[in-house]
Amino acid sequence: MTRFRYYVAASVDGYIADEQESLDWLTAFDSTEGIEEAIGAFMDQVGAVVMGADTYTWLVRHSPHEWPYGHLPAWVFTHRELPGVPEADITFVRGEPAEWVPDIREAAGERDVWVLGGGSLAGQLVEAGCLDELILTTVPVVLGGGRRLFATRGEVRLMLTQRRSFADGVVEDTYDVVAPPAADPGE
Repeated sequence: MTRFRYYVAASVDGYIADEQESLDWLTAFDSTEGIEEAIGAFMDQVGAVVMGADTYTWLVRHSPHEWPYGHLPAWVFTHRELPGVPEADITFVRGEPAEWVPDIREAAGERDVWVLGGGSLAGQLVEAGCLDELILTTVPVVLGGGRRLFATRGEVRLMLTQRRSFADGVVEDTYDVVAPPAADPGE
């Protein structure tokens, strides 16, 4: 069964990018022993990626001559026109993420979907009951501000299913999403 998995790294205080949208604080840990292997094992299970427009534009800006996800189908949720990447399988969509879940699942085949980057898209998917798993790599850095791990309107219940530690104080926790936020009766 295809799962939607939010695989992300965050600071100890819950930010995935600093206030300048930089990941320099994170790339300092790229050479941490075991991280590359963990990412490779995860990628072996991925059949499609989904992201928001901000993550997409960041990727294009930081990898201008090469799409980092090869020929994996990528879905970009956006409300604006964005340039494509030659020879990449990218679908730009508008609307509620839950509307596109069946098409994205089909594109992933028997593999999983990587919810990449933004906490806003992850929040929308969890609120719609479409996010199955959070794999959170916590990096021992405090940023004090920036882009949040999740953007949700309520409590999200998680169940820890696995924990592993890497060198340099990096910890990876895997959670099943047990329950999305309860709907606000005033909505």
